[in-house]
Amino acid sequence: MSQDLLAALDVPDDATDDEAAAIAAVVGAHLRDLEAEAAEEGDEETWTDRKWSFAGRLRSTRGHAARVPDGAPTDAWAASGRADRF
Repeated sequence: MSQDLLAALDVPDDATDDEAAAIAAVVGAHLRDLEAEAAEEGDEETWTDRKWSFAGRLRSTRGHAARVPDGAPTDAWAASGRADRF
């Protein structure tokens, strides 16, 4: 991705070699930061494929099942503290 964007980078004609290198370095660093941020967002935990097992644990410990809402914390300890509201 970043290579395509860097190829389209327009450096001013009157920029020195040092200025052009600095501009390219800053833009490259920014693009790497964006890619890293996008990768981190993909790693965010969700309840997908875990709701049923957590509901089963609630049933075994509390004696009744509860539906885990979509907005529940994905950390099991935090979610268990809110289980009375499920």
